[in-house]
Amino acid sequence: MSRQHIPLITELPLVIWLVIVWGALWQDFGPGNLVFGAVIAYAVVNFFYLPPVELTGRFNVLWVVPFLGRFLLQLVTASVEVFWLAVSKGPKLRNAVVAVKLRSHSDFLVTATGHALSLIPGSLVLEVDRSTSTLYLHCLNVASEEDAEAIRRDVRATEAWLIRIMGTRADFAALRAEEALP
Repeated sequence: MSRQHIPLITELPLVIWLVIVWGALWQDFGPGNLVFGAVIAYAVVNFFYLPPVELTGRFNVLWVVPFLGRFLLQLVTASVEVFWLAVSKGPKLRNAVVAVKLRSHSDFLVTATGHALSLIPGSLVLEVDRSTSTLYLHCLNVASEEDAEAIRRDVRATEAWLIRIMGTRADFAALRAEEALP
């Protein structure tokens, strides 16, 4: 089976990312190492099937600062909560795997949402179902369906912030329509 040719401009974000990872792995961002990394990245992109990174074409800087503030607040709050749960409940803590269906079907947004959630203590993305844009998260301290619903609301809120920052125009319009409903 032959792979469809994808233009370099479409694969350029992936190639750039692979070059940055190459430099970080070797801890050498010298021109020689980066050029060699670019050759390796170009070979990887052309000889192995990797889906192209489809950027949305929009990035709203005005939503980045509030998102980072919210993210840092969640990070600190969750760290304190996980510490307290470890000290107070220890091994008696109830955990659960919670499925959350996202609004967006963009691989880019699903991945960004999953990474943002995994960086916050107390939850970890176990699996992603690309066909339905569903994240499966392992979460601490889930004792009831109400706890699971609170997690789902928080995950969808994180996704909403990321849609505002870098979602497609269609995702952003759908989010605004959803928020306009009573």
